[in-house]
Amino acid sequence: MLASSSSGNSTFIATETTRILIDVGLCRREIFQRLAAIGESPDDLDAVVISHEHSDHVSGLIAVLRKLDIPVYLTRLTAPTIGWGEYTPNLESFQAGERLSIGDMEIDTFTIPHDAIDPVAFCVRADGVKIGVVTDLGYMPDSIQVHLRGADFLLLESNHDLEMLKVGPYPWSVKQRVMGRKGHLSNDAVSDYIGDAMDSSVSTLVLGHLSEHNNYPATVELVASQALAQRSLSTRLVIAETRRQSEVFSF
Repeated sequence: MLASSSSGNSTFIATETTRILIDVGLCRREIFQRLAAIGESPDDLDAVVISHEHSDHVSGLIAVLRKLDIPVYLTRLTAPTIGWGEYTPNLESFQAGERLSIGDMEIDTFTIPHDAIDPVAFCVRADGVKIGVVTDLGYMPDSIQVHLRGADFLLLESNHDLEMLKVGPYPWSVKQRVMGRKGHLSNDAVSDYIGDAMDSSVSTLVLGHLSEHNNYPATVELVASQALAQRSLSTRLVIAETRRQSEVFSF
């Protein structure tokens, strides 16, 4: 994870032959610096894949594409929402539910409940490993739980503590949006998923997209750890930091 918070999101995934970014929610300079910090060159990127059009997922997109001239994959409904201006992207549009093939990666796309035009999440398969990248959703419908079965690695949002959100600084209209079925997952909702439905195949669970105003990493870790313990799961739990890239996870 180059970034995973309410301020910006970008995930780097690589095999021996293929390198992609999922979302580009930081400026180009920051993206490139964080890639360099893990020993990767932006020039080696093969494609960018976008989940939805909100600024914390696309703010650096055009600048990165201008510099690298690589394909960007967006849904047919999301693509027109990006303010391309005079720039003409190398656009690969798809329908939510399609499987994408980028190099040796197969990427399943699926709809998520969020207040964007056509939001999607992803399961990336390569070299016998399945990686789920699922953020920005108001609840966990059965369809998403099915998509995540058999995942080895899962990045899932744990956006807010419900009580902190209720008494926090946001206007009530924003609080209602975040808590709604097209908003963001609470710590408790994530705990329920871990306790009831998360596949035991998940060896590493990263919880990210934490709100900087309505959550604490220690709270996320405590609630999720308790849910894992109740099922006696040996899944490694990692809480994504909001201001720096994560460690590199290898399979």
